[in-house]
Amino acid sequence: MSSRAEPVTETLLRKWGLPDPGDSKKSRGDVVVVGGSRTSPGAVLLAGESALRVGAGRVALAVPQSIDAQVGIALPEAGILALPDDAEAPLNGELGERIASADAVLIGPGFSDADETRATLLAVAGAGPRLVVLDAFALGVLPEIDRGSLPDDLILNPNKDEAKILLGHELADDVADVGEIAGAFDAVVNCYGVVADPDGHAWRLDDGDGGLGTSGSGDVLAGAIAGFAARGVDPARAAVWGSWAHARAGVRLGERVGLGYLARDLARELTSAVHSVRG
Repeated sequence: MSSRAEPVTETLLRKWGLPDPGDSKKSRGDVVVVGGSRTSPGAVLLAGESALRVGAGRVALAVPQSIDAQVGIALPEAGILALPDDAEAPLNGELGERIASADAVLIGPGFSDADETRATLLAVAGAGPRLVVLDAFALGVLPEIDRGSLPDDLILNPNKDEAKILLGHELADDVADVGEIAGAFDAVVNCYGVVADPDGHAWRLDDGDGGLGTSGSGDVLAGAIAGFAARGVDPARAAVWGSWAHARAGVRLGERVGLGYLARDLARELTSAVHSVRG
């Protein structure tokens, strides 16, 4: 793939625009976030809140039963669904129905076991989701998953370590390498400000702030991408919008409070960041 990428500017984002929100939460998209563990229950909370902050209408968090009560209290705006004790079990009942009907399903934030993540990813795929966003541990197991078992609309949100796993070697040329991952997995890929689709198109964001390198920041980013995708934004543009909103939120916080803001601050800043570009 070429090393050339279109720069992402406010002018480009205004040209693209965003879907009309309609008159109800159902018209703004439904997101299901699948993840969480006892050691990292906050990741799904950050991702779920971020999806809501960029305009998604409804969010449900599918988490292990060991943490479902605590998660529900922490994010009262979200519905809570318990993952089955057997990660390989088919997702039937309400959980399976919500995944099948959701506009975007985000898998990975907060998972801490590779085998359970792999089994859960396959079970979720078996429920027939329309669009899937993969993050964190779900990216680490992706090379072992048959691409045909996943939906056509697939967005990957790797950090550089996860990109190395998907690529099979260190990143040398960000745009070309991210494009190679996009082609190999037939997916839209967002990695550190570079977004590529499997058709060979690429975009680059030059905005950002050093404070973005904080615990939970990637969960915010993944949630924002899922939120835009659920609103009906094309997968590649959803990744660009999510990456841009995440970066702009960091810039705004960096200017206002300086280094030391938290991922939860980033989530809360997303709404203002999006409205700033829309005028």
